[in-house]
Amino acid sequence: MTAAALLALISLGTIGGAHLLSRARWTWHAPRTGILLWQALGLGWGVATIGALLSVALLPYGRGIVQGVPALLGDRGARLGPVHVAALLAAVSLAAVLLVMLGYAIIRVVRARRRHRALLALVSRSDSSVPHGTLVLDHPEAAAYCVPGVRSSKVVVSAGTLALLDQAELAAVLAHERAHARERHDLVLLPFASLRQVFPQIRLVGRCLDAVELLIEMAADDRARRHRPSRELATALLRFAAARPAAAPSGTLGVADASGIPVMARVNRLLDPMPVGRYTRCAATTAIPLVGVVPLLLYALPH
Repeated sequence: MTAAALLALISLGTIGGAHLLSRARWTWHAPRTGILLWQALGLGWGVATIGALLSVALLPYGRGIVQGVPALLGDRGARLGPVHVAALLAAVSLAAVLLVMLGYAIIRVVRARRRHRALLALVSRSDSSVPHGTLVLDHPEAAAYCVPGVRSSKVVVSAGTLALLDQAELAAVLAHERAHARERHDLVLLPFASLRQVFPQIRLVGRCLDAVELLIEMAADDRARRHRPSRELATALLRFAAARPAAAPSGTLGVADASGIPVMARVNRLLDPMPVGRYTRCAATTAIPLVGVVPLLLYALPH
């Protein structure tokens, strides 16, 4: 029962950790560390929860998960009682739902991007006022977003954006969008978006996705300010916020939209960056591999 108890404690601990991390502010000043910690918590929760259920299901074999599964398959579950069967079904069902919903999210995003790329081929144009490879839409509202892709990514701005921003601000926005494309932030979001589809009624899951979305934007802000002054991107974000842009199309990543991402939090950290304390950063860096790897190691622990 030791492995089952430890995995259950880790599962509960990741839920508590997600609750605390969704309210944390230190991650705003170390967004990449925060993103890695969120990924570790998500992985740790899934592995620990499924593992705890499997451990209960395989208790009659007394060998742990790694050795218990072959034993279960060998005698076709003859030793399992009702509780063990229920735990096994719950583990298999949860794993299947998580994998299927992740696959569905990937397919949906790929289809949305394919449709949007086809649309861009018809209605977008090149413009001498923007760098080569940037597409312009003749639309009066402000819009700037990235369409990620495996082979190539597209950065799109609207005519309204060209009228809204000066050249320096526009360059900062384009640097932000190129950061999304280079770091493939869309792949970071996919597991959390699929998790919200699995548990749409759980508020914590929604808060997790919101927190990761914000950290992704802040990480792109940080990469953009390697090439452009922070004030240029900050003023561009304020202009976007005042213009109240529409949400970016499905499957894309926008610099600022109406989805509730707090623009002022991003502006404040751009204008007044604050380093994360050494102990906080060390604790987070240590927790990332522990949360992600320890549940897997417990799969080999015998009961």
